[in-house]
Amino acid sequence: MKRVQKPSPPKVSLLRRVFRPLWVILTLGVWFTVGLSAPVLYYIYQTSQDLPNYASLAKYERAGTTRVYAYDGSLIGEYARDRRIFMPISSVPKLTIAAFLSAEDRRFYEHGGIDYQGILRAVLNNLQNFGSKRPEGASTITQQVAKNFLLSNEQNVDRKLKEAMLALRIERAYSKDRILELYLNEIFLGMNSYGVAAAALNYFNKGLSELTIEEAAYLAALPKGPNNYHPLQGGDRPPRLDHRPDGGRRLHHGRAGRGRQGQASRC
Repeated sequence: MKRVQKPSPPKVSLLRRVFRPLWVILTLGVWFTVGLSAPVLYYIYQTSQDLPNYASLAKYERAGTTRVYAYDGSLIGEYARDRRIFMPISSVPKLTIAAFLSAEDRRFYEHGGIDYQGILRAVLNNLQNFGSKRPEGASTITQQVAKNFLLSNEQNVDRKLKEAMLALRIERAYSKDRILELYLNEIFLGMNSYGVAAAALNYFNKGLSELTIEEAAYLAALPKGPNNYHPLQGGDRPPRLDHRPDGGRRLHHGRAGRGRQGQASRC
C-alpha cells in the first residue's frame, strides 16, 4: 500500500517575512496617529468657530482726549484715561519703523501672519538656554495686533491658538501697512502711553520726527517690558546702545538696526 505524502506548505519568501511585521507596525502607527489627531483637529475646528470679528479693525477709532484751552489759545490741560496720539503710517518716520521691526518682527513684510522660521529659532534657542535664560517668544506684529485688539492677555493654549488663526485672517484682509499702523498706535509703552507718538512725547517731550536713533531704539525695546526700563522707577537700568565695528547698532534687551523699511538712520 502506497504511503500518501502530505503536500508541503508553500514557501514564504524572505521579503514577505520581513515586510509583514513592518506592515502591521505601520498600519497600527497610522491608526494611532489618526486616533490622536482626531481630537486635536476637532479642538482646532471648535476654536475656529469662536473667533472674534476681526472686521472691527477696519473701524478702529482712537480714544479721544479732552483738552482745555485758555482765552489766548494756550493749552491749560489734557484729560484722558490713557495718553494716545494717533499717527498715520505715512507720517511715521522710517527710523521709528525700522527700530520696531528690528526689535519685534524682522520678517514682518515676508511672512503671512505667522513666522515659522521665528518659531523654529525660538524653540531651538529655548532648548539650548533652558533654565538659564527667560524663554524667547516668536509672536509676530500681526499676532500682537490680534491680541491687543481682539483677545485678552491670558497665557493659555486657547488664546495662543486663536491669536494664530486671527493673524492669518487679518493678513488676508488688511495690508501690511494697515496692520503696522494699528500696532504702532496701540502698543503699550509704559508711562500710560499707548502708541509710539504718545511715548515719544511722554519720555522725550519730542515728536517722532525729532527722535534720535538711540531714542527710537529705546522706545522699540519697551514692548517686551515697559516697567523694566521706566526712567523714574526702580529696576533695571535703561538699555544702552552700543556701536558695533560693522557699523550697526545694538540695543541691550532690544535692537535698532536695519529693517525692511531701510537703514535705521535719521529720516
